[in-house]
Amino acid sequence: MIPNLAPATLSWDDVDPARHPFDPASVEQVVRALGPALRVPAGCDASSGNTVRQDWSRKVARPWADAMSHALAGHYGDWVVGWRWAIGEGDFDGGPIANWCCPPHSVTTPEETLGRVVAAVCEWREWLEELAERFEAYPLDPDLESKPGLDPDSVEEQRILWELAARGLILRVADRSGGESGWYGHCHQVLGWFLARWGVAAGTAEELVQQAIGGRFHSWSSPDTALVGEVAERLAQSLRPAHLAGERAAPALPDHLERWLAVRADVDWPTPSAEAGHGPVTPVRDGAAADVRAFDRPIGVARADGLLAALDLLRADAARGAALDFELLRGWQRHVLNAPEPPPFRTLPAFAKRGLERYGIGPDTRARLDACLAESAAGSRAEGGAGNDADGAAPLPLIARAARAYLDVCFFHPFDDGNARAAFLALVFVLAREGVGLDGVSLLRRVTFQADSPQDPLILARHIDVHLAETRRNAAAAAS
Repeated sequence: MIPNLAPATLSWDDVDPARHPFDPASVEQVVRALGPALRVPAGCDASSGNTVRQDWSRKVARPWADAMSHALAGHYGDWVVGWRWAIGEGDFDGGPIANWCCPPHSVTTPEETLGRVVAAVCEWREWLEELAERFEAYPLDPDLESKPGLDPDSVEEQRILWELAARGLILRVADRSGGESGWYGHCHQVLGWFLARWGVAAGTAEELVQQAIGGRFHSWSSPDTALVGEVAERLAQSLRPAHLAGERAAPALPDHLERWLAVRADVDWPTPSAEAGHGPVTPVRDGAAADVRAFDRPIGVARADGLLAALDLLRADAARGAALDFELLRGWQRHVLNAPEPPPFRTLPAFAKRGLERYGIGPDTRARLDACLAESAAGSRAEGGAGNDADGAAPLPLIARAARAYLDVCFFHPFDDGNARAAFLALVFVLAREGVGLDGVSLLRRVTFQADSPQDPLILARHIDVHLAETRRNAAAAAS
């Protein structure tokens, strides 16, 4: 599982300033023209107490900041999401940004909040431009060992330059991040960016940097000179001109739909916690609708209204006990996309996660999706669908069936647009059909799951369990 809009996942191609034009003089105008700028939440009074402030941050301020990141990325590209990567324990751990901390401290008055957004966007861009300049100052030569007449001393001299480059980058990241919580994650990333700039394949760069650092950097502790020198030397000595292959043809992507189906068949789904319990529960508030208002409405009124209309429709469908299939999904998706007609099933392979996952298409793909979604009904087993108890498997609990339906929609990727929202609606429907609502969904949206990860289905099911347990506690408290 990867949080959406997380800067730690950005590659050098994602952030390279040479690939992404930027005018610092127009940032304020851009920010103030975005939807979230029109709906900045009022700050929470410090005297409100920790519980109230934490609740406000989770349900109001953080969704708004997520919406601003989403809107900024729509205008500038994904590189811009680093504007919230604060120094220390902010929205994301261990970043280089001083102008933004986290919602409890950075969301105050609308004017102050938007001013911080503008300053943080510019600060992040300036940092990327500084890194680009440093990378260019130490080019890695892929033709070094093939040059005629080159003696070994010249190769060694080049390694010294590589070591100097790595040493300088480590020290600069440590200084910029203050050596505070999680700073080493961004340091790892920057060293990988440097290698990627000069043609080292992503997997190779990750391995080389991991081996060089070897877990020896720690939170709240800037590395001393000796440790920096040792890590830089190890990285330089491990780097070979053969690693610097320049631009390479991208390998053919596997079919990640098939990978998901293989993972799906072997998931050892968790049982609900005692706190999550069993049976229907009416939440003290509609958490799905509240999240739409907090996150989607700042992005666009039409987007939020479409999702809210889809939520109303799916609850009516759940109340009548409708079967979950593509036809039901497309009826909701018409509202999600504000389309004149329900959208059709895609006809071409689909891609997601910046092109890193590919979902194939065949004449039976829709039928296979319908078969998988049918297994969301009560009584379904881990394999084989409802009523198939040949292997003696117990029926899957609700949290597992809801998580599985969500991931089915994600990786079948049936629509040309809006599949993450469709997956979320499927999850809400599976719960609602059995009389279960949630008063919070913060762990279920703005996250990305990997098709071939055996752990991601378990994480999603546990997140549903967390929200369900919280819903039952709040409902019991309200009734007492």
